[in-house]
Order: sequence, then C-alpha cells, then structure tokens
Amino acid sequence: MRFAKGHGTENDFVILPDPDGSLDLTPAMVAALCDRRAGIGGDGVLRVVRTRALGEVLPEAAASAASCEWFMDYRNADGSLAEMCGNGVRVFARYLIASGLSEGTAFGVGTRAGARHVAIEADGDVTVDMGRPEILGKGSAALADGTVHGTRVSVGNPHLACPVDRPVAEIDLTARPVLDPADFPEGANVEVFAETAPGVLEMRVYERGSAETRSCGTGIVAAAAAATPPGEGATWRVRVPGGECIVYLDADGARLRGPAVILAEGEVDEARLG
Repeated sequence: MRFAKGHGTENDFVILPDPDGSLDLTPAMVAALCDRRAGIGGDGVLRVVRTRALGEVLPEAAASAASCEWFMDYRNADGSLAEMCGNGVRVFARYLIASGLSEGTAFGVGTRAGARHVAIEADGDVTVDMGRPEILGKGSAALADGTVHGTRVSVGNPHLACPVDRPVAEIDLTARPVLDPADFPEGANVEVFAETAPGVLEMRVYERGSAETRSCGTGIVAAAAAATPPGEGATWRVRVPGGECIVYLDADGARLRGPAVILAEGEVDEARLG
C-alpha cells in the first residue's frame, strides 16, 4: 500500500492515495498506521479520494464538497471519522500539488464540513478558507489539574476554547478532558490559550480521538475566534508547540495560513500492520 507522510506545524499525518475509492480503510488499519512504534506514526490519516468515488452519503451541511474533484477523508488516530482538520487540509493540498493530482495555486478540497478553498502562497505556505466559526455559548472542561472555562465553537467540528491566566505550558493535558455530554454529545477538541502579546496567542490542544497534539488547525481558528470580541475582525498569530499559524477573521469568516510539508513517500505491508 502506497503512503506519504506529511505535517503542518508538526501535526502529522499518514497520507493514503486512493483515487478510485478501492481501499477498505478500517478503524483498526488507521490505528495501526498511526502507531508511532509499530506503524508509520501520525496524529491521523488523510485518504486522498476523488469525491465521486467516496462511497459515502454526506450530510446536507457538506453538500458543497460535491463541487470539488478531491475529497479529504480524514480519520483520527483511533480510527474515528472527523468532519474537518485545518492542518490536514493544508497538507492534503500540498500533496495534491506535489503528486501532480492538482494544478494551479487555488482549488477546492472536499471535507465532511463542506468545500474548503485553498491557496498556495508564493513562500510555500498554504491558506485555507475555514468558513465562519460559529460561537455556540459557554462551556467547561475538567482537566487533570483543574477545571477550565471557555467558549464552545464550531469550525465544522466541535471545540471548547478556553483562555487561561497562566502559561499554557503549565496546563496538564495528559488526561482526556471531561466534558458535559449535553454540550458535546460527540465529544470535542479542547484548547487552552493565552494572549502573550498584542495579536499573539499561545495555545495547546487535546484532540478527541488523538490526545494532545503538537498543533490543530481548527483549534487554532477556534481559539482565535474565542479571543476576538463579537462582531469585530482580527488577525492573530497563534503559536503552538509545533510552530505558528496566522488566522485572519473578518465578516466573511476565517482563513488559516501556515506551512505544509511532505516528508516522505513509500510502501507499507498491510499484513504487518497490527
């Protein structure tokens, strides 16, 4: 089975080219591929499939994905499906260009949250139109070292973005945050962030299905949206353990800009996984 490995601010992915949708990608296979000792290792899997070959009925909210030639079938490291991944879209777009599957500097990528339009920048960064973050109210999460309070945000997938008044490096994210199931029936990513300078946020994230990761693109957007007063626009530099992204917020929604790197390509023996 062919694969590639890529990352966006060290949020890393196993990329599986499957243009015709013939790969039977099971949760167990995803978990084995993402295993950092017995597999390739990654925070998730990006299956590269033509939208017409997806073989999946998309929800009405994702209907715009049908306009895109390519669909990003994203799976969390535990094999569960995910609606959207901001860093994943950037890496997915970089792979399409590097492998000759797409041309030009602007195109759409289908996701379970709908179409996401990407632009390849002159310096190699990739910018993704992330849609309009939806502020859903307040919420809280019980962490290993206390409870944090924040804003519930949808960026195509659910988030709880929590400002904290101490360095984010001091927060204990070793255990899965405990959330109110009434607020998050399908779970959520939990971000803790602090404004360290005007226009600069530092952030860490615990991703549902993956545990703490070095970065999370949708989480970066969620934190920026939570830090911005209602009705206002803003530009934020968001620093995560794996690097830095820029979020542009205006009346049209959010754009996420950051690096995307393809590190390696090769083959993996499915029989040896797991």
